[in-house]
Amino acid sequence: MGSERRPQTSSSFVSPSIYHVFLSFRGEDTRKAFTDTLYAALVGAGWRTFKDDNEIERGENIKTELENAIINSRSSIIILSKNYATSTWCLDELVKILEHKRTKGHAILPVFYHVDPSEVRDQKKSFAEAFTRYERQIEAESDEGKREWMDKVQKWRATLGEVADLGGVLVNNQKDRKESELIEEILQLIEDKLNRTISSVAPYLVGISSRVKNIISWLEDGSHDDNVIAICGMSGIGKTTVAKYVFTTNFRRFEGSSFLANIQDISQQPDGLIRLQKQLLYDLTGTKSKIQDTDEGIIKIRDAICFKRVLVILDDIDQQEQINAIIGMKNWFCPGSKIIITTKNSCLLKVQEIQKVHKVREMGNDESLELFSWHSFGEDHPADDYMELSKRVVKHCGGLPLALQVLGTSLSGKNIDVWKSALDKLEAIPASQVIRKLKFGYDSLKDDHDKNLFLDIACFFTRKDKDYVIAVLEESYIYTRVGIQNLIDRFLLMIEGNKLIMHQMLRDMGREIVRQESSRKPGRRTRLWYYKDSFNVLKENMGSETIEGLFFDMNMVKEDESLMGSSSSGRKWLFTEVKSYRFGFSRHPNKFSSKTLNELELGTHLFTIMNKLRLLQINYTHLNGA
Repeated sequence: MGSERRPQTSSSFVSPSIYHVFLSFRGEDTRKAFTDTLYAALVGAGWRTFKDDNEIERGENIKTELENAIINSRSSIIILSKNYATSTWCLDELVKILEHKRTKGHAILPVFYHVDPSEVRDQKKSFAEAFTRYERQIEAESDEGKREWMDKVQKWRATLGEVADLGGVLVNNQKDRKESELIEEILQLIEDKLNRTISSVAPYLVGISSRVKNIISWLEDGSHDDNVIAICGMSGIGKTTVAKYVFTTNFRRFEGSSFLANIQDISQQPDGLIRLQKQLLYDLTGTKSKIQDTDEGIIKIRDAICFKRVLVILDDIDQQEQINAIIGMKNWFCPGSKIIITTKNSCLLKVQEIQKVHKVREMGNDESLELFSWHSFGEDHPADDYMELSKRVVKHCGGLPLALQVLGTSLSGKNIDVWKSALDKLEAIPASQVIRKLKFGYDSLKDDHDKNLFLDIACFFTRKDKDYVIAVLEESYIYTRVGIQNLIDRFLLMIEGNKLIMHQMLRDMGREIVRQESSRKPGRRTRLWYYKDSFNVLKENMGSETIEGLFFDMNMVKEDESLMGSSSSGRKWLFTEVKSYRFGFSRHPNKFSSKTLNELELGTHLFTIMNKLRLLQINYTHLNGA
């Protein structure tokens, strides 16, 4: 790309921004003519475009920066000119682009600038001359260097042949076609290849129309009163997908646009807010800005947005300072501008006085089955033999698009026996990819108080009466009511009919956090909610001072034939019907002692070592001892 050069150029692209187009070109052939005109047209059309002399700051490693730019671009326009092959930079760049195409579906549009595709494919004329020099270079190398150069040259030849076979745009001395017409053709072709309205959002947009209807109406109403809308919901529910779809189908209505992704993650990195400010300015103005601190950045942003109708999307906002640093005051924006925020923190809506809120809901059963089927079978319904298993997965996912996508992809192409085994495993160990995503909401909680409260509810109190739970937990927590409200504000909990409702995937995520405290030794976890784990810990007297809560139901044990056997001491466990039902939470488990004929008798000494135990639920079980 460009002329043969040392690792230096000008301005740096704002990592980790995603470019629509990466321009690969030979500078001495086209930089001051065709490439500059094409670049201006791309930027003017709203495409974020990487062009080396506009993007990389002095002192940065140009090779690394170029490779990062390719990886962070969704397409490449390769301007194959007379001297393109004389630049090893261009050839290495081309190899990287083709690798990215094969592994990530990177779109490529070759432009044959005053060369014939056959010259590129077969390395003829100027391309032959360039490779003749490379062959001489091989002969000049030592034995150790020969192999490296031979491999390089062979790869360059193959890559040129591959890109020439892709077809593209011919730019020759055509009197019947103006350069402006050719550039317009390139713009249309690259837009078709990117297909921004679909591929950039998600591979399967099931039910998207109903989810964006209200937001699209808000964008089209022309009102200047409310220029901000918030898209809210739990992690994995599809907030970003909705925002991307709205952006890609409406950005051309505005004079400028920017989609800032992963703001919470980026803002926590060194100079993260400054990088986001730079990207916003680049998106809206097409030029790179030097910013020393966030105060300087917000002044430049104010000047950039006050005279232009823009669409700005702030994805995954979590803190008020992020909003303040990136868009400043709402009234700075030109009338007709629109700002869309996605967040897992509903408290921001009150602080920012955002009136318009769009909450993303779980998918229904039919939509869930369709989305899962696209990812697992490549069509909108399951194969007949897999229908019941597919419904079982859908029920497990609870309408969460993230889980449907992850599990659908992971099960694709697997046989029925693998499906059954995978589903059995999911009941004990949730899918790690889903858990990692959902855990962002848990990690965003401000302190251990709220995190412990979340884990208690996930393990013991889902679908329990709110007032009852508060009464029980107030012995363990001083701030139970405000803690529950904090979980609600973070979309980690809901109240329905005065019952605490937690999405089953969030519940499983909380339980997995506890399970990971000691994956092999349940007695070393803080909470035991699974009757099998509790049974084994009590049976083998493997409790520890770590345990804070324990659930045990002897009826569940009786119904589980895998547990009906003998203990390591050789004692038989004998059971008969028990009509009494014991339920309670206490710091003093022996309060629930009573005698019922033929019940399994457990000694209260088993709880002695559990000196941090604060929650105990025991059903159909006799405790023997003082």
